[in-house]
Amino acid sequence: MSETRLAFRTCPLCEAGCGLEIAVQTSPLQVINKTESIGRIRGDMDDVFSHGFICPKGSTLKQLHEDPDRLRKPLIKRNGVHVEVEWDEAWAEVAGRLQDLIERHGRDAVAVYLGNPNAHSLSAMLYNRTLLQGLGTHNRFSASTVDQLPKQVAAGYMFGTGVHVAVPDLDRTDFLMILGANPYASNGSVCTAPDFPGRIEAIKTRGGTVVVVDPRFTRTAQEADTWLAIRPASDALFLMAVVNVLFAENLVKIQDRIAVLLNGLEDIRQACQRFTPEAVSDATGLDPQAIRQVARDMSAASSAAVYGRIGTTTTEFGTTASWLVDVVNTLTGNLDSVGGAMFAKPVLGGPTTRGTSGKGSGFRIGRGGGKTKVNG
Repeated sequence: MSETRLAFRTCPLCEAGCGLEIAVQTSPLQVINKTESIGRIRGDMDDVFSHGFICPKGSTLKQLHEDPDRLRKPLIKRNGVHVEVEWDEAWAEVAGRLQDLIERHGRDAVAVYLGNPNAHSLSAMLYNRTLLQGLGTHNRFSASTVDQLPKQVAAGYMFGTGVHVAVPDLDRTDFLMILGANPYASNGSVCTAPDFPGRIEAIKTRGGTVVVVDPRFTRTAQEADTWLAIRPASDALFLMAVVNVLFAENLVKIQDRIAVLLNGLEDIRQACQRFTPEAVSDATGLDPQAIRQVARDMSAASSAAVYGRIGTTTTEFGTTASWLVDVVNTLTGNLDSVGGAMFAKPVLGGPTTRGTSGKGSGFRIGRGGGKTKVNG
C-alpha cells in the first residue's frame, strides 16, 4: 500500500515564487528502491506570498519532473557524443578547462545565460554577480532580454537605475489600466503581490475601474470593466495618443514635488502632437473615442496607475512603450503617489534603501566595452 506525505516548496519557474503543496507518494517497491513519485501539486493556501495561487506551469511540474527527456545528470561531449557523468566530474571538467579557454581565446569566448529558474534562486543572488565579475565576459544573455529589459532600460533613463521600477499600488488605486499582462494567469510579473487577482477584484468592489488593453480576451480581460482589443505591438502608439489627449484637453496634473525633478516635458508634448487618437486608430484598431475616454477617466480618477508587462516589451517599440507607461503615470499625477505607481522598498539592496537621496551613479547600456552611461 502506498504512503503519501505532503511536502511544501516554492515554485522555481518564475519570479512570482508561488507556494506549492506537493503530495509525495511511496509504494512498497519504491521503499526498497529508495524512490518516490509525485501524486499531485496544488497551491499552498497557507503561503503568505501566494495565498494558494498556482498557474498552469506550476500545476504541471509533475509532468516536467517525470518527463523522460529531462536531464537528470550533467552531460559532457566526448567524441561528438554527449555522455552522462556525475556532478563532481562535471565540475572538475569546467574548472580544468575554463581558465585555459579564457587565456587562449579571451574572456568573451565564454557566454553566460541566466533565466528561470536559476535567476530566482537564493544561490544565484549570492553568487551570480561574483561569477560574472570573475569571468569578465560581455556575452551575457538572459530570458529578460525581451520580456523585462525594455522596462529596465526605460526605468534607467527615467530614474537613473534599471531596478527602480514603479509598480501599481493595487490596494489603494481607484483606476488600474493593464497593458499586455494577464495576472489572473500569472499572479503578476515585475509587480508581484499575494493574490493579485483578488486585489483586482477588490478595486472593483470598492467602486474603482479596471481597464485591460490586450489583443486577446484574456482571463483578466474577462474580469475588467473595459476591454480594449488593441492590435498586437501597437501599445506605444496607443500610449502616445493618450499623452496627446492629456495635453490637448488640459488634463495634465503633475504633482509639484515631481515637477521640480522633471525635464523634457515640452519635448514629450511636441513628440506626441501628431499622434492623435484618430491618427493611431487604424494602427491600434481602437476607436478614437475609446482612447479619449481612457485618458479622461484616468485623469479624473482620485488615484490611478498604468501597469504594462510582457505584451508591451516583446515588441519592436518595447522600450518606448515601457517608458510611456510611466510618462502617463507622471502626467496624470500618479507617479510615486498613493494609489498610483509607487516604488517598492525591499528589505535591502534596492535603490530605495540607500539612505539620503541624491544623484545616483547612473547605469550603462550597450554592447562591448563602449557602453553609454546614463544619468551618471
